[in-house]
Amino acid sequence: MNILWDFDGTICDTYPVYTQLLKQVIGNKFSEQDIYRQLKISESTALATFQVNHEQIRRYHQLVRTCPADAFKPFPFIEKVLAAANKNVIMTHKSHDSLIPILKHYRLDTYFSEFVTRDNGFPRKPDPASYIYLDEHHGFDLAVGDRTLDIIPAKKLGKKTCLFQNHQTGADFYIDSYDEFFDCVHL
Repeated sequence: MNILWDFDGTICDTYPVYTQLLKQVIGNKFSEQDIYRQLKISESTALATFQVNHEQIRRYHQLVRTCPADAFKPFPFIEKVLAAANKNVIMTHKSHDSLIPILKHYRLDTYFSEFVTRDNGFPRKPDPASYIYLDEHHGFDLAVGDRTLDIIPAKKLGKKTCLFQNHQTGADFYIDSYDEFFDCVHL
């Protein structure tokens, strides 16, 4: 099985860190729960919802860029799933320079054949262009993500999809932990 992965909230549990960093920038006006919930929709949604100004956005992005790789923890059992796949690829809105240090820190980089990041110039998800590219170059059977926008492009290509820790309608499979992966995902 060849798998296309999202990164944030799918391979590594990054949203708690992002939530704390954004709260640090915008102050105590909003709860961590509210910030987390908006970030899980998208960063742009959170920034608009909380009316984050340009200087605050710059500060938030600087905090994210300078956050150490070990602050972002891989989800339990993810390495077992990565090791079992025939091929893994990543499509993320993260920059290449912020993605690779995290993967290398946890020695997960070797499980991936290719990393498509915002630096590759593809339109943002849910536009399917990056997924088309990855399918043409690697062929993938399943797309795994934590948000609906991660699976929409795969659905457009007729691929199977799995939502992680998200039960919104539209996916073929749903898992809350990677120890459930092989019991739930059947290709």
